[in-house]
Amino acid sequence: MKCTQFYPVIMTDDVASTARFYQAHFRFAPSFESDWYVHLQSREDPRVNIAILQGDHETVPAAARGRVSGLIINFEVEDVDSEYERAQAAELPILLPLRDEPFGQRHFMTRDPNGVLVDVIKPIPPSPKFLAQYAEDAVPA
Repeated sequence: MKCTQFYPVIMTDDVASTARFYQAHFRFAPSFESDWYVHLQSREDPRVNIAILQGDHETVPAAARGRVSGLIINFEVEDVDSEYERAQAAELPILLPLRDEPFGQRHFMTRDPNGVLVDVIKPIPPSPKFLAQYAEDAVPA
């Protein structure tokens, strides 16, 4: 299979509110908008996309209709500290304060209006313990 694009689709009962959240706090803009589906594209990188879908829409198979559950969306960024300050200023719920992880991440976590966790990450060098677990060409700098 040759994949031409990949993006998450969040099923929700409030498409408009969810779309506004990602536009306001993560710099997305709509490339398609309806009352049941919004496709968002990063204003900074057109390869980064996310979609919002009415969870009970007829295009969703009956057995799968509902709301999102058990999802974390990761955004890798260049300056996680300034993104953390911006999230705090916007009074987003901070579920995990900014911190460094020995496995090679500096990050914090918030959530969207549906409870989807949003992990904002900057890769950092891992500790020696975790360094050995990385493929040689995948070690964070």
